Amino acid sequence: MHSLAERIQKQEQRALARAISMVENDDEEKLPLLSDIASLKKQSYYIGITGSPGAGKSSLVDRLVTHIREQDLTVAVIAVDPTSPFSGGALLGDRVRMHHHFTDPGVFIRSMATRGSLGGLARSTKDAIRVCDAYGFDYVIVETVGVGQSELDIMKVVDTTAVVLTPNSGDVLQIFKAGIMEIADLFIINKADLDGVGKLRGQLKDFLHIMDPDGWKAPIVQTISTENKGIEKLWEKCRAHETYLTETEEGKQKRQEQLSFEVYELIREELWKDVAAFIEADEAKKQELQQMEDPYQLAEQWLSEWKRTYRG
Repeated sequence: MHSLAERIQKQEQRALARAISMVENDDEEKLPLLSDIASLKKQSYYIGITGSPGAGKSSLVDRLVTHIREQDLTVAVIAVDPTSPFSGGALLGDRVRMHHHFTDPGVFIRSMATRGSLGGLARSTKDAIRVCDAYGFDYVIVETVGVGQSELDIMKVVDTTAVVLTPNSGDVLQIFKAGIMEIADLFIINKADLDGVGKLRGQLKDFLHIMDPDGWKAPIVQTISTENKGIEKLWEKCRAHETYLTETEEGKQKRQEQLSFEVYELIREELWKDVAAFIEADEAKKQELQQMEDPYQLAEQWLSEWKRTYRG
């Protein structure tokens, strides 16, 4: 077993942080490490928090973490931050807001840069979740940046997806167009002390009535994170959805779909690395990239060449 995996099994947080850095940096030992970590899976419960910038997601997560710890449960937070277009790093705002949890051994907080990946998640977020699971946290909270057409990947890696909205922001029309209504297991109206709460709640109820989903009906929870209001209700609804998934076939099916998605993602990533190396090792191909007029034909041509080369 990989030495880091052994240390994670002993719940050494430094080893946990080191392992996540390895998967973020695509270290050559990443796959062997993750393979060993997979055998240590403790079946943590994953909660995803997504919503528009300024919706108060980080403050909400901060309050939720406090509430979870009051239940004598452990929690890891993976905050996926926007990538700086200049440095390529994350802005780390979420870690600043949750600074008072840093000395709590039952809490682990890690910010990750999106690094240009679509879906609102860093490519290595899924791997980081698995590492936190192996460590033995009861809950893993994933906070993602933004909300919209490209941020639907959150549902593929968590058990409960919560969408955070605020009154008078116009979010509800945007998420309806983006298809997020279908992936939300829970709606949170944060900043519920602002005007427009009733209108927003009414719109959500109307949309949910139109959708009329089978099985779980997404509840609507009102919170004021800055005043610590509604957090207990939020936690109650998260636990209710956890119970629902545990007691129904849907939960088992959801985890199986997530694992299947992960397998395809890993294959896609490794194939991409091989094809990119094949192209970049050929100076003529690199020159051709600068002069191409038809990217479709070039992509088809090079892919065919790569297949012939690797298939012998």
